[in-house]
Amino acid sequence: MHGVQGGWERALGQWVEAGLIDLPTAERIRGYEAEHGRSRGLRWPVRLALALGALLLGAGVLLFVSAHWERLSPAARFLVVLTMVALFHIAGGASAARFHGLAVALHAVGTVALGAGIALVAQIFNLAEHWPRGLMLWTLGAVAGRLLLRDSSQLALVAVLLPAWLAAEWIDATGFGRLEHNAWVVTDGLLLLALSYLTARARDRDTAARTALGWLGGLALLPCAFGAVLLGAWGDGAAATPGLRAVGWLVAIGLPLGVALWFRGAAAWMNAVAVPWVLVLSTLSRHHKDPIVYAWCALGAIGLVAWGVREVRRERVNLGVAGFAITVLFFYFSNVMDKLGRSASLVGLGLLFLAGGWALERVRRRLVARTVAVST
Repeated sequence: MHGVQGGWERALGQWVEAGLIDLPTAERIRGYEAEHGRSRGLRWPVRLALALGALLLGAGVLLFVSAHWERLSPAARFLVVLTMVALFHIAGGASAARFHGLAVALHAVGTVALGAGIALVAQIFNLAEHWPRGLMLWTLGAVAGRLLLRDSSQLALVAVLLPAWLAAEWIDATGFGRLEHNAWVVTDGLLLLALSYLTARARDRDTAARTALGWLGGLALLPCAFGAVLLGAWGDGAAATPGLRAVGWLVAIGLPLGVALWFRGAAAWMNAVAVPWVLVLSTLSRHHKDPIVYAWCALGAIGLVAWGVREVRRERVNLGVAGFAITVLFFYFSNVMDKLGRSASLVGLGLLFLAGGWALERVRRRLVARTVAVST
């Protein structure tokens, strides 16, 4: 059902761009489908059950295999690996006509099992020469799944595995065993990629694939920002040559901008504006400019809120407000609380939670209401 829904939404956007129908007519079509299409789609309890079922099924199979692994011969191990990968995809193909959601879940488990299969085959044949190659093969398998199945779950796996493989290649190429060498190349690239995923959703082109990327970006944005501040402060850049570092930065900046350009088109210029903010953030963190770092993070949170208001996206407004609140809270703990007495610091913290939370919630509700009014 998700693939069908994404197809008509994509076609509707193309019809508007071609001038076949006007924007008010397109909005009425979307409103009708939103009202009458809910009964045809999967409710959230069903989606949750499918997700948990797929997760538990995959974990149970892996646990069973690992429990009996030592008893199996190399030939039996290889057969188990092939069967485990093929079985889920065959079951997904068999259930596609009757229950599309179940087919999507089973295909996703099959692609996840592919990663476990690659690791197990490498263990069987002692293939540890270049460990990022396993992630590369897993990524290629997810790409093949996306091209063949056109499922949003396969796209989500590609969106997770591709940066994981590139980060692994960077770790192996720079040869560091600790995080403090050139860590900001990875953290900055992941932060920019999370922004590209988050902003892939658009009001007039919100397909299932864009929704999956939006959820990934929303879940990863704040942890990636925290990692850019924390790990960037440890970096010394001693492990990479200038040429290797140039390649690393080219991928760390070029891949997120390429994703933004693919999904946003000309509107990707706003993602390009975010690049200097991320680079300045890591630079300030490396030079331990704590007060300026907090101010820069607060500015970025305000910018994300403004971005959400401009493009009528409530999730960006909510994430921006949450990021601003977390920045203020960290600033209080690191720069204010230790300068006060115990009782005064607790009183100040309580007032910060009460008054600050009340003020931020009022601002958030007004901004969200504004985006809703614009969207309708």
